[in-house]
Amino acid sequence: MLRSLGQRAVTGGDEDQRVAELRTAVSRLRRELAAHPAEFPERVIAEDELAALAAMAAHGVPEAPRLRRSLLVIAGAIGSVSALARGLSDVRAAVELFGGRPRR
Repeated sequence: MLRSLGQRAVTGGDEDQRVAELRTAVSRLRRELAAHPAEFPERVIAEDELAALAAMAAHGVPEAPRLRRSLLVIAGAIGSVSALARGLSDVRAAVELFGGRPRR
């Protein structure tokens, strides 16, 4: 089922929809990164951190601080690869479902 970020699927299960959104966004960005032809120095870092996010989403509700840290690592690793900007934005929006930005 295709849906935009923020829409909820009717599953009838007890799955946390935030986790489902995160899993979908991470999966999409992983596919986009794998298909991206250009090599860049921190590509492996981005791939590893996306794998870590996928693992967190597969094992229950992840902790918001850990999600934000992973998001920062991924954003830093991807840098200015504009072809991946939308996928990164979707991951960011999914991470924000877990509490948004920390208060200062």
